[in-house]
Amino acid sequence: MSGDVVVGPESPIRIVLADDHPRVRAQVREALEMAGMVVCAEAGNGGDAVALTLEHEPDVALLDVHMPGSGIYAADEITRRLPHISVVMLSQSTEDEDLFDSLRAGASGYLLKGGDPAELAGALRDVLRHGSVMTPQLVGRLMQEFRAPRRRPFARSSSVAAKLSTREWEVMQLLSDGLTTDEVAKRLFLSPTTVRVHVSSVLRKLRVKDREAAFSLLRDDLSARTPALPVR
Repeated sequence: MSGDVVVGPESPIRIVLADDHPRVRAQVREALEMAGMVVCAEAGNGGDAVALTLEHEPDVALLDVHMPGSGIYAADEITRRLPHISVVMLSQSTEDEDLFDSLRAGASGYLLKGGDPAELAGALRDVLRHGSVMTPQLVGRLMQEFRAPRRRPFARSSSVAAKLSTREWEVMQLLSDGLTTDEVAKRLFLSPTTVRVHVSSVLRKLRVKDREAAFSLLRDDLSARTPALPVR
């Protein structure tokens, strides 16, 4: 199947539902089927969610964030391999990290468990009509994130940063923001070992001995390229 999904009166919305709690799946399935939708497959972990979505190619993959195998991993795999399918996360978590990592993985929506099950079908229709959906109380989190002062200490277009690959720059940027190696690995869907390999490559390219020296070089390069304002 390829191209845009067309959902009409004769074409009920098809859903792959993934959650490790059978009771939750049963409640969600009942609510969706009462609204005329079709749950074409159910999964209890991230790996099965990916496999069943590849097999059935539904309109929506509805994924629990913290199921075994990771709903965020499943979202990343599904959106990468089947970009025409809408992925919506269903979670109890209101943590910024879960929300932002889900969106970075390609999810088109993030909904909280515990709401009125009857409203879930409407939310999934919204994501197919408008491309995104989110529990209203989480919208403020996104606004805060984008309104916050930029913490980036160096620019991607600086002459020193230009020596780095895109992935190396992303790794150094996140490390400079105060994230640990493990946190960077999780954010970029890498292993901690791969993060350390990227850091070693950066140190070699910039000919410095440690991360702090690399950060300093990148900051100094940006400062040197930023003209001072004239004194009037």
